[in-house]
Amino acid sequence: MSPHPDAPTAALSAKVESFASARILCIGDIMLDRFVYGTVSRISPEAPIPVLARTREDVMLGGAGNVVRNIVSLGAKACFISVVGDDTTGRELIQLIGKEPRIEPYLLTAQGRPTTHKTRYIAGNQQLLRSDYETTAALSDELHDQILQLATEELPNYQALILSDYGKGLLTPRLTQALITLANQLEIPVFIDPKQRNFAAYKGAFLLSPNLAELTRAADKDACTDEAELSRTAQSMLEAHQLSNLLVTRGKDGMSLFSASQPPHHITAQAREVFDVSGAGDTAIATLTVAYASGCALTEAAELANLAAGIVVGKLGTATIHRTDLKTALYTRDNSRSQSKILPQDLAASTIKNWQAQGLQVGFTNGCFDLLHAGHLSLLQDASAQCDKLIVAINADASVKRLKGESRPLNNEIDRAMLLAAMDPVDLVVIFREDTPLELLQLLKPDRLMKGADYTLEQVVGRELVEAYGGKTCLIPLREGYSSTNLIKKAQLAP
Repeated sequence: MSPHPDAPTAALSAKVESFASARILCIGDIMLDRFVYGTVSRISPEAPIPVLARTREDVMLGGAGNVVRNIVSLGAKACFISVVGDDTTGRELIQLIGKEPRIEPYLLTAQGRPTTHKTRYIAGNQQLLRSDYETTAALSDELHDQILQLATEELPNYQALILSDYGKGLLTPRLTQALITLANQLEIPVFIDPKQRNFAAYKGAFLLSPNLAELTRAADKDACTDEAELSRTAQSMLEAHQLSNLLVTRGKDGMSLFSASQPPHHITAQAREVFDVSGAGDTAIATLTVAYASGCALTEAAELANLAAGIVVGKLGTATIHRTDLKTALYTRDNSRSQSKILPQDLAASTIKNWQAQGLQVGFTNGCFDLLHAGHLSLLQDASAQCDKLIVAINADASVKRLKGESRPLNNEIDRAMLLAAMDPVDLVVIFREDTPLELLQLLKPDRLMKGADYTLEQVVGRELVEAYGGKTCLIPLREGYSSTNLIKKAQLAP
C-alpha cells in the first residue's frame, strides 16, 4: 500500500503556530534521566571493559516528564500528575520541574518508594551502558485515589489527556481504565503511549501509539511481515479493545495510522542520521496530542509527530522539539534547491562538521533580515567572499518581537529563511529562538564570525567563544543608505 501524500507544507506550518492554544493534561511515570559524557582511550586492566574519562554530566526530566517537556517546548500549556519517592532523586525532580513555568505540576510523594533514575554513559556518539534504579510495584490504593481525584478536578480544564505508561507501577490497569472512563464522559480524547503487553488495559482510548514490536507482542504474533498483515493486526486490535485509532511507529518505515472508520494512512520516515533514539516516542506522542488539540486533523497531527521524532533522533539525550524546528523540517522535506538550504540546528551542525572535515572554511553571520534590501545582498556577497560556505542565522519571530517591538517582524521566520536561501551567496540558513546567537555558535562552531561594520569587534556576540577555539571575527563594510527600519518608515509615510 503506497503512502498517502503529505499535507501541504504551508498549511501545516500555519497550524504549527496555533500550538500555543493547546492545553494538555499528562499523567504517567516520571523519572530522572542522567547523561554522563566522556572519552574512552583505554580498556580497564581489571576486566575487558572501556574506561570512561568523564567530561560532563547532564540531568533532565525523563519518562512522562520528557513528554511534558516536549509539550511546553512546543508552546502549549501542560498539567502534570505523577509520583516521586521521598528520596534525593525525587527532590531533584521536584526542583527540575519547578523551573518549567508552563507546567502545572502535581507530584505526589510515596514514602519508601524509590524514584526511577536512569543513568546513561556516553563516549562520543556511542552509548556504552545504562544503569537503572527503579521499582515496578503498583501504587498504593491511597495514591491511586489521590491521582484519580486530581484528574477529576483538573481534566475539564484541558483539551486532551496523555497517559505516558513506562510500566513503573503508576498506570495500573485499574487506574488507566478509570482515567479513560472519566475522559470519555467529558468527551476529552485520551492518547496513550503503552507499555502493558495486554492492550485490554487501554480499552476505550481515543488513540494508542505502540511501536511495531509492542503491537505484534500484544497480538501474540512473532512479526508482521508486510503491510497487509500489519493492517489486519491493527484492525483486530481496534475492534478487540474498542480503540478509535492506532498510530504504529515503525522506525525506518515511518508511521502508520489506523482508524476504526478511515482507511490506513502510511507516513514515510524522513531520512536522517540517527544518534540517539532516547525519548523519540515521548516527542512523537507530545507532538501528536498538541497538534490534534490545537485543531489539526489526526492525519496532519501524525505527519507532524513523524517529523518531530525524526528531528530528535538526530540529537543526543532525551531531546525536546520546538515549533521553529518543526516548521524548518516541514520546508526541508520538500527538498527544493532553496528550501534544502534551511536546516534544523542539529542537521546544520552535522553539515558544518562535514564541510570542515573536507577542509572548507565555514563563515557565519546573523540578523533579523526582516525586509531584505541591496545592503543585505552586499553584506552577504562580501561575507561569502571570505569563506567557502556561508551560514546565515536568523532570529525567530518571537525573538524579533522582543528586540524590535510587537509590530515586527513584517515577514515570518520561514518566509525570511526562504528568501535568504534563494540567494546565491548563502549556503545554509538556520533559525534560532534566543535573542543572541551565542548558544547556536556553541553548537555550530564556525571558522569565521562576521558582522556588519556598524558593530565594533568588542560588540560582536560570540567573538570570545569563536576566537577561543581558533576561529576569526571579521567586520564587513556596510553599503550606506540602506536600512530596513528606514524603508518601513518610508512605506508608512507613502500616500
